[in-house]
Amino acid sequence: MALLEVKKMNAGYGDADVLRDVDLHVEEGEIVAVVGSNGAGKTTLLRALSGVIASRGEVRFAGRDAAGMAPDEAFGRGLVQVPEGRQLFDRMTVQDNLRMGAFRRRDAAAVRRDFQRMYELFPVLGERRNQLAGSMSGGEQQMAAMARGLMAAPRLLMVDEMSLGLAPVIVERLLEVLTDIQKQGVTVLLVEQDVHSALSVADRGYVLERGRVALTGPARELLDDPRVKEAYLGL
Repeated sequence: MALLEVKKMNAGYGDADVLRDVDLHVEEGEIVAVVGSNGAGKTTLLRALSGVIASRGEVRFAGRDAAGMAPDEAFGRGLVQVPEGRQLFDRMTVQDNLRMGAFRRRDAAAVRRDFQRMYELFPVLGERRNQLAGSMSGGEQQMAAMARGLMAAPRLLMVDEMSLGLAPVIVERLLEVLTDIQKQGVTVLLVEQDVHSALSVADRGYVLERGRVALTGPARELLDDPRVKEAYLGL
């Protein structure tokens, strides 16, 4: 049984559908990439899964019906999104931002252990734990946003446009973190415009074009697909 299963999802804004009959699934322990150009519907997909916007179709998460969940219910069940643009609390410290990720947890000892784990994953955050989040660089803010998501102890971490506006060396480090947390048992749904980066760490991938799944398969096969090379990799 898949951790997340989506069938015939349609979603959009007002009367205009952005997603049309999208099918996808994510198995426990996978990194699954959803890639495509700007406007393909990638962020809309995550907003629909998080309950931020309404959708039609079937959604099952951890064996239970998840269609039409409110955002707080989705979060409480372990569907945690790292949003595009970081969306940190700029006037709060790094540590307080991370604490916000764990606000629903009652396992105090485990939360303390997870703070330490975040500072091991992202040493710069440990060094700057008392610094205001808004004063950090874009790359450091992205690290803090990912750490905040992980502090929620997600069943599925949904990462939206992680590489946006970041230097390649920072993106490479963040991709390494995704593989590290996968080894620790976290399942990841990675939405990215940077097709090569996303597919380089994913187990499987979906290519969205104009709101529909155009291609799907093992990530390595998609990287070698002539259509992907021509449309997204400039080869």
